[in-house]
Amino acid sequence: MSEQNKNDRAAWLQGPAAECLLPERQENPWRLVLLGAPGVGKGTQADLLHQRLGACHLSTGDVFRAASRTDCTPSPAMKAALEYMRRGALVPDATVWEMVHERRSCLRCHGGFVLDGFPRTLSQAESLKQLMEDEKLALTAVVNYELPLNEIVDRLSGRRTCEQCKAVFHVTRQPSKTAGLCDRCGGCLFQREDDRPESITVRMEAYEKSTAPLIQFYQRLNLLVPVVADASPEEIYARTLTLLKQRGSERARRAS
Repeated sequence: MSEQNKNDRAAWLQGPAAECLLPERQENPWRLVLLGAPGVGKGTQADLLHQRLGACHLSTGDVFRAASRTDCTPSPAMKAALEYMRRGALVPDATVWEMVHERRSCLRCHGGFVLDGFPRTLSQAESLKQLMEDEKLALTAVVNYELPLNEIVDRLSGRRTCEQCKAVFHVTRQPSKTAGLCDRCGGCLFQREDDRPESITVRMEAYEKSTAPLIQFYQRLNLLVPVVADASPEEIYARTLTLLKQRGSERARRAS
């Protein structure tokens, strides 16, 4: 995928009034949903899949971050979401759905898409299924990155964030050159409250409670592809691609 044809995600990040740089048209575009608990490296995998498969990375988290730092006039759904965020409250399902729905043209991206951060609940998954059917599009697969709880606690509890530039380090996996100081700007590193072991356990319980019905939903649709995320990003990417291609071959055999 050449740099000039790389999708800039303008319509996804700014809203439907913006126009994206069109990516190269793929003959069989990948349309993927990524699931995985905090700390499994889902965002890293989304970026690798985007870079190497040509699929547009559609992250709901990126939309929220972009909206909070731009001067663009937000859509009604985005305005509502920002109000919840300013109060430190979770954005409700219905508001997140409205935000995705107003960006539904992004699901028709010529290069396909990697949907990251949505759906998070069964109701969102059901709404997405209906929208895809309305748009006459089909998901390729739903990739679920799996990791034992103790490994997730280790990954997240060792994470340190810069107070100034928000760069992220890890005390053992990716330490800063000077303990407690950011390599990029020299700011102080701190541990977020939700990265403390006791907080992580609570977050995981909430994640598993909300995600279990979602996983069952995609299992029934024969779309779920479990991937063990206990290796380096490159190894996990290789596993993901191998399993996706195996699934594609099996579907082709059944259809022939």
